[in-house]
Amino acid sequence: MTFDQNFKTLIPLTIIFIPSFLAIFYGLVSCLFIIFKSKKITSSFFLFSLIFGILEFVRGSILTGFPWNLIVYSFSNQLEILSIISLIGTYGFNLFCISLFTSPALLILRRKKIGIGVCIIFLISTIIFNIYGSLHKENFNKITNKKYDFKIRVINSNISLDRFYKNIDSISVIKDLIKISDPKINEKTIFVWPEGIIPDIPEDELVNYKSLFDKKFSNNHLLIIGMNSHFENNGIKKYYNSFSIYDSQLNILNSYNKIKLVPFGEFLPFENVLGKIGLRSLTNNYQSFSSGDQRNIIKLTQQSFSLKILPLICYEIIYSGKLFKNSNFDLIINISEDGWFGQSIGPKQHFVHSVFRAIESGKYVLRSANNGTAAIINPIGVIEQRVNFGQSGYIDLNSYKDIQPTLFSEYGNKIFGILILLYIFLIFSFNRIKNE
Repeated sequence: MTFDQNFKTLIPLTIIFIPSFLAIFYGLVSCLFIIFKSKKITSSFFLFSLIFGILEFVRGSILTGFPWNLIVYSFSNQLEILSIISLIGTYGFNLFCISLFTSPALLILRRKKIGIGVCIIFLISTIIFNIYGSLHKENFNKITNKKYDFKIRVINSNISLDRFYKNIDSISVIKDLIKISDPKINEKTIFVWPEGIIPDIPEDELVNYKSLFDKKFSNNHLLIIGMNSHFENNGIKKYYNSFSIYDSQLNILNSYNKIKLVPFGEFLPFENVLGKIGLRSLTNNYQSFSSGDQRNIIKLTQQSFSLKILPLICYEIIYSGKLFKNSNFDLIINISEDGWFGQSIGPKQHFVHSVFRAIESGKYVLRSANNGTAAIINPIGVIEQRVNFGQSGYIDLNSYKDIQPTLFSEYGNKIFGILILLYIFLIFSFNRIKNE
């Protein structure tokens, strides 16, 4: 909100009301636990973990969802342990983490054999997860690399957000992106540029700038870029944040319209009311973006390229278990504009979600960002290549390792539902034990 004068007066309100709204979920954990808690300590332990885990899931789902800073992200740097999310998903492991970090309470509140045993079981489970992850990594490393007959070049740029609010020349932005991309006429390459990087040029008008590409791009090239698009139906014009694919002549080959939009950033809640007092969405100068209908796998078969892509735009990478129904695709491409976070820790937090999605899906994640971090993340969460925050450059993917679809990619958050039933069973079981 610091980028738009119209929103600056709301900053004090957001500092109060947004944290207050998020605090409701933590307050509900305490309230519901007090209402339903048992006299049996171990039963209450599982009840607390269950309530906390379910409300974390609710927080990540309602009102467009905000699955940011779940407890599970405490393990972001422990990739071997994180491998377990390929089986039980982020919310499933989040439930386990809540229990793990709460389990010392069993030793403090009641030092009995059952409580000590439960605490030890969670510690041993963590060690087992680590062993599983190490074996999973070892098996992955043994897989023979397969070669693409082309390369995918992922771009990281550091272009100022001033282009949204000042008369920044779009031509200079395109020239900068082409220079960073360093195309070679005879190298078959798919270039991936960030989200919304040229806001003043609609998706169907990029072809008007073909002369900028002519000397650098050839029939060996395709371009993926985040663009704004618009369609008119029955006199009503709708705008979309799009993931657009062009051939070397800048003909549109395919397009995906973003489904999960950011409140206030891409659409203004209660726009009919708030719009009358001068408020609007931050990322364009006309009206709120509309949400796309569905996310389909994009099949590239043009110009001897053969690739199946799951497109994700910016914020969509943070959602677990809702990204796809069909796991028959080659890789995930995520394009992002992280400049809205400024110099905060936001870009780093946003990037970490990409690692979780790679492990969950068992797919490579290619991330292109402006004012953020670009990376190639393999299916076990290892960052194979990256361009760091604040830097411009590119990284190339030209080989990959194939692995079987993960259990989570097949069943999604149904596994979390099974874990909920397991916890309910444990709550009732420990509640029946005498002298617990």
